[in-house]
Amino acid sequence: MPRYALLRHTGAPDDPGGCHFDLLLEDGATCRTWRLADVPTINAAEQDAIPLPAHRLVWLDPRSAAVSGGRGWAERIGSGRYQGSLPPNTNDPVEITLVNGDLSGQLRIAEGHCWLHKP
Repeated sequence: MPRYALLRHTGAPDDPGGCHFDLLLEDGATCRTWRLADVPTINAAEQDAIPLPAHRLVWLDPRSAAVSGGRGWAERIGSGRYQGSLPPNTNDPVEITLVNGDLSGQLRIAEGHCWLHKP
């Protein structure tokens, strides 16, 4: 099963709030990544999910490190595995199941929004 990770990213120069979360989904040699304002919570209201450039697989491993280019600090705060497959087109909706980790449930990312719910 492919892996996922949730990073707390602080000090990013383009983040007026000073802290956000990066959701990474393993996708072959890289991770598809979205910026979230909050940690996804079961049955919470949808939140904005801003697509980011692909991240390196190393961020799926436990680590806390400076982000390249002076873009702050990131720390992995959650991880696990997911079932399902990512669509070939990165703009298409993502519908997977988070299992075996810190988050669980059905994750949907579509049209710039993210939801996590129990089936």
